[in-house]
Amino acid sequence: MLMIRPLLLTAILSLFMMAGTGLSGSVWAAHGFAQYGDLQYPPGFKHFSYVNPNAPKGGTLNLPNPDRRTSFDKFNPFSLKGVTAPGIAQLMFESLLIGSADEIASSYGLLAEDVTLAKDQLSVTFRLRTNARFNDQSPVLAKDVKYSFDTLMSKLASPQFKTVYADVKQAVVVSERVIRFDFHRKNTELPLLVGSMPIFSEKWGKDAAGAGKPFNQLTFEKPIGSGPYLIESYDIGKSIIFKKDPQYWGADLNVRVGFFNFDRVSYRLYKDDTARLEALKAGEFDTLVEYRAKNWAKSYVGPKFRDGTLKKQHFSHRNGAGMQGFVMNIRKPIFQDQRVREALTLALDFEWMNRLLFYGQYHRIDSYFSNSDLGASYQPGSLPSAAERKLLEPLQRAYPKHFPAKALGPMTLPVTTEAPSSLRQNLRQARELLAQAGWVYKDGALRNAKGQPFEFEFMDDGGAMSRLVLAYARNLEKLGIKVDIRTTDYALYQKRLEEFDFFMTSMKFPDSQSPGNELWDRYGSESASTKGADNIIGVQSPVVDALIGEIVKAQTRKDLITATRALDRVLTHSYYVVPHWYSPTHRVAYKSDLAFPQPPNYFAAESWILSTWWRVPASTNKAGVSQ
Repeated sequence: MLMIRPLLLTAILSLFMMAGTGLSGSVWAAHGFAQYGDLQYPPGFKHFSYVNPNAPKGGTLNLPNPDRRTSFDKFNPFSLKGVTAPGIAQLMFESLLIGSADEIASSYGLLAEDVTLAKDQLSVTFRLRTNARFNDQSPVLAKDVKYSFDTLMSKLASPQFKTVYADVKQAVVVSERVIRFDFHRKNTELPLLVGSMPIFSEKWGKDAAGAGKPFNQLTFEKPIGSGPYLIESYDIGKSIIFKKDPQYWGADLNVRVGFFNFDRVSYRLYKDDTARLEALKAGEFDTLVEYRAKNWAKSYVGPKFRDGTLKKQHFSHRNGAGMQGFVMNIRKPIFQDQRVREALTLALDFEWMNRLLFYGQYHRIDSYFSNSDLGASYQPGSLPSAAERKLLEPLQRAYPKHFPAKALGPMTLPVTTEAPSSLRQNLRQARELLAQAGWVYKDGALRNAKGQPFEFEFMDDGGAMSRLVLAYARNLEKLGIKVDIRTTDYALYQKRLEEFDFFMTSMKFPDSQSPGNELWDRYGSESASTKGADNIIGVQSPVVDALIGEIVKAQTRKDLITATRALDRVLTHSYYVVPHWYSPTHRVAYKSDLAFPQPPNYFAAESWILSTWWRVPASTNKAGVSQ
């Protein structure tokens, strides 16, 4: 299928992510927090409904590299430079609250036993559990939470943290186990963001005298977190093995019952997708999530699949699909004209790809919030509602140069080549748009008024997209556009993204059922010039900024949907991305002695496997779904 960029902050927060509650004018305190509506689980609940509380414990879960990383050079997942070993963030770090996977925007106490929102909504206070411990057996205290926040907001951590937590004024130690976060302004998501922040000890990387490396220079110093696993051994860049901490403090918590059932988790990194798939069929590891349709249709065969040693299964989910596609870097002059960008979207023939390359496994991305009620494509050709127009029309008047003209019309759906449309018809429309933008075919190429040819580089991180990009490039060649496909290794690819040193690449922006502050980092004007930020497109629009502001201050789910649909219309009609496709299921191959509970509504496959699966004892000879 395609490369999914391991967006640092988004990936980390998704492990801990929660949301907040329908906010009233009074002080609100409880065992959890639900941003819109009520919590599903009452105080004192026994366990989440989507886990098996009686899952057998023990054994080793053997895994491959979970993404495109083929090596690693550090254990610190919070610094900008380098590639982090897999498993570190989820297995070794915890947060004040932990999200529920069968609710939208709800979380419950993990390191914190309760959370209190101030009456004016300008601060939130957490009381830490008295038994919370780091893996060096020191207590988790309010000073550690403050240290974690201050460090993540400093120049020593990835700049994405500073963007996402920009509305958090400060962390204040109230007492030994009480921490308060003060906010610059009301924002219903802020209690959630600080609640999902990873917590670590200031002793990490320090000796007994308190001396050690700066935080951004920590490499293979073993993290001091509060999570359930420790690093047992590693081979730099090749493999890492985690073992269950025998003194893990939270094993009996209701939010941990049924989770992390293996004594060990082992990762081995393979150099490419082919080697990884062959290693699965050879029995070198236990399970693999497949993102490439051709592989799933053609390559998951062999003796172990025939005799039942390996199984393959689709797992349905209700995750929003978000946006995925060929992303243009609009910092490059060649992509700064909206008509050019729209023309490039017309050259993708999804129906041909889905029929011949994807074996009919995909649906078309039609929104920045696809497969969700948050998107403006909830009805084909939908017009803005009165509430959406109330947001959009003043922005059109205030910022006409930044407001796409089509945003107040019907929601544009991705181009199709199904009759009565055709690729030829779409390319004719693209040629007209390019001509309007000053690009005409001359001397064997599409050229501007200066005679410069229209050509650019497509950056791929491992060759997985090559056949798809080649098909797209062939269509662009019919317009006189030349595409140079450049394949790089993961480390160089990541560095070039951080430096915004690319023209076009393939990208998936992780979606959320309750989007908020992460949108500043992804589409906000300030992040466009912050190296290492998530705004790889380079969006700098006061219209987009204003709509993100409406999203983060939404007080009700209805207000949130209105604001996200308005933003969706503006982003979609700005044509920053050539939309791709998505699958409504996760495709997973696994050994038959693994078992799992019924999947929740909202889950990432790798995290679900890592946190809730178990190995069936040989004597029972049972596998698959179990409660």
